[in-house]
Amino acid sequence: MMNRPLTALILLLPLLAGCSLFESRATRALRASPDYRAGYGDGCASTNASANPRADTRIRDADAYAGNAAYRRGWYEGYGGCRGAQQMQNNPNNSVSGGGLPMPPR
Repeated sequence: MMNRPLTALILLLPLLAGCSLFESRATRALRASPDYRAGYGDGCASTNASANPRADTRIRDADAYAGNAAYRRGWYEGYGGCRGAQQMQNNPNNSVSGGGLPMPPR
């Protein structure tokens, strides 16, 4: 009899976890905005701006970054996404081949 609650929990866990995989309507709208996409592009471009890791070569619109949440979030997601992709490309032990930079999420 004690196995029933445990079994029910095990069966419901994937369903509950699946709900967190889908974006909210607000997140989709944010990512579709021109400000988000501009921020994503600038953040992504910042990862490729210089081969010198000590140089501050961030590419971003300071006013939009300071006052626009969509631009700021796009910049961070673009920087993080493209930086990760760039590190994967530069890793000689990487078994995944390909090129280019990731497209911003829709």
